[in-house]
Formats: sequence, C-alpha cells, structure tokens
Amino acid sequence: MKKAISLLLFFLVFIGCKENTAEKNSVQDQTDSTGVSSELEFKVLDSKIINKDSLWAPFNVEMESFSKDRYSMLQPMIMDKTIPDIQNAVKNGDFTYEELVKFYLYRIRKFDRNNEKSLNSVISINPDILEQAREKDRAFKAGERKHAIFGIPVLLKDNINTEGLPTTAGSIALKNNLTEDAYIVERLKENGALILGKANLSEWAYFFCSDCPSGYSAIGGQTLNPYGRKILDTGGSSSGSAVAVAANLVTVAVGSETSGSILSPSSQNSLVGLKPTIGVLSRGGIIPISSTLDTPGPITKTVIDNAILFSAMTGKDAEDPASVKNKNLTKDFYSNVSATGTLKGKRFGAMKSLMEDSLYVAAVNDLRKAGAEIIEFEPEEIDLPNFRRLLSLDMRNDLPEYFENYGGKVDFKSVQDVVAFNKIDSTIRAPYGQGLFIGILEDSATNDEFTAIKDTLRRNGKRFFEVPMNTHNLDAVLSINNYHAGFAAVALYPAITVPMGYGDNNAPKGLTFITKPYQEDQLYKFAQAYEQVSKKRVSPKNYNE
Repeated sequence: MKKAISLLLFFLVFIGCKENTAEKNSVQDQTDSTGVSSELEFKVLDSKIINKDSLWAPFNVEMESFSKDRYSMLQPMIMDKTIPDIQNAVKNGDFTYEELVKFYLYRIRKFDRNNEKSLNSVISINPDILEQAREKDRAFKAGERKHAIFGIPVLLKDNINTEGLPTTAGSIALKNNLTEDAYIVERLKENGALILGKANLSEWAYFFCSDCPSGYSAIGGQTLNPYGRKILDTGGSSSGSAVAVAANLVTVAVGSETSGSILSPSSQNSLVGLKPTIGVLSRGGIIPISSTLDTPGPITKTVIDNAILFSAMTGKDAEDPASVKNKNLTKDFYSNVSATGTLKGKRFGAMKSLMEDSLYVAAVNDLRKAGAEIIEFEPEEIDLPNFRRLLSLDMRNDLPEYFENYGGKVDFKSVQDVVAFNKIDSTIRAPYGQGLFIGILEDSATNDEFTAIKDTLRRNGKRFFEVPMNTHNLDAVLSINNYHAGFAAVALYPAITVPMGYGDNNAPKGLTFITKPYQEDQLYKFAQAYEQVSKKRVSPKNYNE
C-alpha cells in the first residue's frame, strides 16, 4: 500500500494527469491517497540528525520570560491572522515583532518535534532571530517600516541558500553547506522580513528516491500533515513550508516548484500557493532540479499574504538568465488586490472530467456567484513524453553549477559524488534508496536530443491549455490541487491554488487557477475573489491550543 501511494504521489507531482481517463483516475486516486483512514507507514519518522537541545539552546534563557499567560493572550491576535492584521496590531501596540517571534518559537517547541503532535516541519532556526526582531522594533519606532513584509517571520524551504544557516536540501551530504544568501533572501531582508529558519522538505526537492513518502528527508525526518497526522499525505516537495504555515508555526513561508511542489503541499494543507512564471522570481542560490522548470514561490494562509510575500521577493537577478528575461516587472502585487473583488466578465474553463468532484463543482458555483462565466470543456488527450528525462538531464548539469557558483565548502561537485557518499551508510543517509539520483547517472543525451525533448514538452504543454483557452476565450483554466502541474510546468504557465474545502477524512483540497505567462496579477485577483466568496479555509483543529 505504502509503495503504491508513494509511486502515485510521485507521478501526480511530476507528471500531472495525462489524459481524460487518467484525470478521472487521478481524482479518485488522490482522494484515496489523502483520505485513507488507517495510519500511513514510514520507515523513518523522527530525525536522527537534529538535536532538539542544540536547536533550542540559543533561546532557552530569553524564552523563560515569555509566559504561558502571555502566549494565551497573543493567540487570538496572531493565530490565522493576515499580515495586514499583524501589522495593525503592532502599530496599535498590542505586541512587538519580538513577541511575534517568541509566539512562533513557543509553538514550534510545543508542536514540532518529539511529542504526540509533532509535525517535523522545521529543520533549523535562526539563532539571531530575537535580536533581529528587536532591531525591527527599534526601526519601526523610528518610522522605517517601508514594506508590508517588514518584521514578519518567514520560513524558507531548506534548498534556499541562507547566510548563517546550512542549506541542506534535506540531505546529510549538505549538512555543513554554509552559503551566502540566495537572491530572493537578499530581497526579503532588504524589505525587512525576518528569516525565522529553514523548513523540512522532500529530500532534494522530491527528485532523489523513487519509493519514498513526500515530506521525508534524512536531515529533517518525516513531515506530517496537521489535518491528519500520519493519516493524510503532506504533499511534496515543499512539505515543511506548507505544514508550518498551516499549523501557525510561522506567518508565511517560501517553497520551490519544478512541477507541483508548491501546488501539492499548499492544497493538501489548506493553503494558498503560487507557482509563478519562470524568471519572475530569481532561482539564484537555490539548489536545483531543473533550470528549465524551477521556480521559488510563496505559501500562505490567505491570498493577500501571498501577494505581499511574492512582492517582497521580486527583482531582476543578473546571474539568473530567466530573471534577466522576465517580462513581469510589477513590484507590488498586493495593493490592487481588492477585499471585495468581482469576477464579472471573466471566463473560466472547467474540465468535464473533474466535475465528478463535489468540491470542484461547489467551487465552480462559487465562481459563478462572484460573476464569472464558466465554460465546461473536455481537455485534449496529450502526453508529456520524456518528462522525467528532462529533469534527470537538467539536474545532471545544474547541480554541479550550483556547487561551483553558489555552494559552500562541501566535498561534492556532482550527483555522482552524492550517490557515493550515501552508499557509505545508506540506512541513515538513504533509507528509501536513491533511485532517481542513480537514474540521473544512467541517462545521457546529445544537445540536439535534449533540445528536442524540451521543445516537445513545451509544445504539448502549451497545446493542452491554449486550445481550450483560445477556442473559448478563457481567462484561466480551473484544476484541482496539482493535478495538471506537469502541463503548467512545461508550458511555463503560472498557477495559484486556494482552499476549496475538505473531502473524505477531512482531507484538504485546493481550487487551482492556471493562466498564461506573466499574469500573476490576474491570478491574484481571481484567487482573492474566490477566497472572499467561498471562505473555505479552516485551521487544523488539533493545533489551536
């Protein structure tokens, strides 16, 4: 059972639904994989690498003054509140940025590791976070807050380079990979964000082992879903980023996606996740899978928070060719997001093969209430040949480039080096094997063959969306979770997922909007209007204390 679930989730994340029959099966399989009533089985649950005492040593003294009574007083002012809500509370003197950080530290210590509710979502914590929060409090009093992200704690997926914290991709091989900040981290800091720490992930962004559960890494252990701990899948690969936000262990988080790795965990943890157009956010300093498809992106509880976090990371990175070519130069994606948006005149395509899902049908009806016109269509049967080969061939080239240009002082230069390292103690370093990494070593292609693979995938992905969009004059196509993430990935189309309710066994699902490149501002307007009319998100009940 476990093997079947693991393989299914891999193909949902990286391939998406390939044809009409597959779409129907995937809807049912997705329900089965996230809604099973028995506990999922894992080879490894808790991290064998993270020392909880060492993790908390920098905060033990200072957290002594943060009482349970103060924590309880802050709960209604912070839990599930938006960034604008939090900023207004700070402005009103209800709490400081330092107390905001202490609130999250209290919750991480309470819920994240080595207890009956542990989620294993956080890999490391910034040891200087409290002093940095106090600096933000001083700057705020001096009138220096210029961006909505100012003073807001952010968790980063642990494949994003961050000065002062190792960037591991969840791999023991990189446990000492100390680097400079990735470009998007520089932008976050410039805008005043507080980097709380690093989030767990599916190791090597879920392109490492072919038979491992999503959310597992050798460094971080097994991330668990707060809506159904050890029952519901977390989604991958930005598992820790999504789980930490869902359980109110941080305000917002950053993930990364190659094909589904933001959309999947966001939807399966009842969150808003944006996979932007390639290049709108820099990939510089992020451990890669594919320079063709990779992008970072924001994971949040609400659309407005998503737009704020996204805006705080934008900017042209001269070292990332895709960033240099970026055509979306918008810097503020949140000011024009209306709290009472309308979809009047907008046309959305609903796939007939998904209309068997009652939550999808309800979401379509909510869009109609918001003024949208819904056109049902049957998607064309299109394959995505050599998708996995694209990822293998890209990573074979891109990982060495990361080591050379962005990596710290580690003894690795290639995928082969990592494979050899893991073989030395595979029960700890690779308990589920490293089949996908071995597959990278076994694959090769000429430049012409590789170009042909990318051209075919790009053409097929664009056709899957462009035919219905052009035929019916659609503003966006509606999907579920990450069901069509593979097509959106190779077409280079952006997508956003928004909570649309809960299925069997309280399994969260998301309504996913997919549109043409560089239309992130439109996606936010669609998502905000749907969020306002539907109001489907509910916080995980076992983590409200």
